[in-house]
Amino acid sequence: MRRFNVTGLCVPDKDYMVDISDKVSKITELVDRGSYFTINRARQYGKTTTLSRLEQELADSYICASISFEATDDKDFETPEAFCSMFVQETSRALKFASVTEEYATAWLDTTAADFRTLGVHIANMCKGKKVVLIIDEVDKTSNNRVFLSFLDMLRAKYLSAKNNKDHTFHSVILAGVTNIKNLKLKMINDGICMPYATEGRIYNSPWNIAADFAVDMSFSPAEIATMLIDYENDYHIGMDIAMIADAIYEYTCGYPFLVSRICQCIDEEAEKDWTIKGIQRAVKIILQERNMLFDDMAKSLENNEKIYDLLYAVLIIGEQRAYMHDNPVIEWCSMFGYIKRGDGAHDAEAPGHVAISNKIFEMRLSNYFSSKDENVSRINNAFSKSLYNDIVQNGMFDMELCLRKFSEHYRELYAEADAPFLERHGRLLFLSYLRPLVNGQGFYHIESQFTDLKRMDVVVDFGADQFIIELKIWRGEAARGKAHEQLLEYMDAKRTNRGYLLIFDFREQENRERRAEWVSVGNGKMIFEAIV
Repeated sequence: MRRFNVTGLCVPDKDYMVDISDKVSKITELVDRGSYFTINRARQYGKTTTLSRLEQELADSYICASISFEATDDKDFETPEAFCSMFVQETSRALKFASVTEEYATAWLDTTAADFRTLGVHIANMCKGKKVVLIIDEVDKTSNNRVFLSFLDMLRAKYLSAKNNKDHTFHSVILAGVTNIKNLKLKMINDGICMPYATEGRIYNSPWNIAADFAVDMSFSPAEIATMLIDYENDYHIGMDIAMIADAIYEYTCGYPFLVSRICQCIDEEAEKDWTIKGIQRAVKIILQERNMLFDDMAKSLENNEKIYDLLYAVLIIGEQRAYMHDNPVIEWCSMFGYIKRGDGAHDAEAPGHVAISNKIFEMRLSNYFSSKDENVSRINNAFSKSLYNDIVQNGMFDMELCLRKFSEHYRELYAEADAPFLERHGRLLFLSYLRPLVNGQGFYHIESQFTDLKRMDVVVDFGADQFIIELKIWRGEAARGKAHEQLLEYMDAKRTNRGYLLIFDFREQENRERRAEWVSVGNGKMIFEAIV
């Protein structure tokens, strides 16, 4: 029987796969036009599987030389001679599995190219009269970008000459990796942000400026996720509501391929094939608590790059609205690794291009990470929360009212004398670090980042069969408080619940601060528990 695969290449007769034929068709159109382009997407985004399907699609019309730099040696990039030797050997090996004669594949080795000029002549001889498509996967695994950029420079020159009927070269070239080769970087500088290709202080444009824009959406839509679930249902006859499950998986992942497949794998193998919303929540909890390459890379980026840390913290925790501008190297870097996306301006029509966290699972993982980073806050809050766990959680039920009441007491005891600027910046993190040990045993929480700004933050807690909506606000006056009730009520209606929770941080002078913890009726049988600290 097939299974859900989250490691390496997916194969249709062995793995459950999303139908990506539409994506492959769009990529094929670029190849048909003779385009050179880059498929740069975040880690574990299905690039290798897509290239495999693409190669199959192109096999009848093109000669596909599909190679990968993943297993190459550092020495292969030390000099042009070493690179040229590696390239012709890898190309020859790949062509032996393509629809060409053995003689043609072997003929690629018939060169002593020691530089890129000689290699260019050899490529012209091998491509004359043929439509050869060069595909290079894991292209950013190169250890010496300088040599590889010289190779790209040669391809660029041949591409332009061929357009003028003065050379022969590859019909199309596809480079796949995490890094956008149009902006290939040479080295890391002190602040952790990459600098463009540079030699002795001089900065050059990327030689890959001939590349066509690659606008194919590689994420999975709910309809595409459903194609994989249909195959599974046909095998197991679970009786799942396919459309509902596909929508719910998309809600947590925004179609990030690895996360989609991992949720399905967890349900199938670790959650007793519980294809319900509860089963999805259980799978998400498993994923949040595990270590995997995706989360390990994220943690490394946060630990090693202060600017990435500050951007994600500011957007997710503080609620700062940052313009989504690729000219900003930090935003480009975070986007390249899939941590952020362009927000749709759902809560601010005047700023449709703001930075947002890519999906809910990343939001939860990051918020857990940030709430555990401040050792002093985390140690105090964890100790306080754990001592209250048996009061707040009884018989598998979470008492959110008591949780907020106890946090209010805890906040006044420990942070009453803290500096207002510190509290205004980090107050919401105090609550998240307080909440985390309480819910992590049987549930999880996530921040609704599309509703996060300097004035509000919406936190959703899933605990067992219950879901709690908590809006965190900073005191801005009675009018803003009334607006908070309206906003929370709208969100409650969207989530189809009659109860909501509002936590307001009041940072005014001590004598002007208001303290309150009570239920407020907002009409139509709906209630909000409001705590002002």
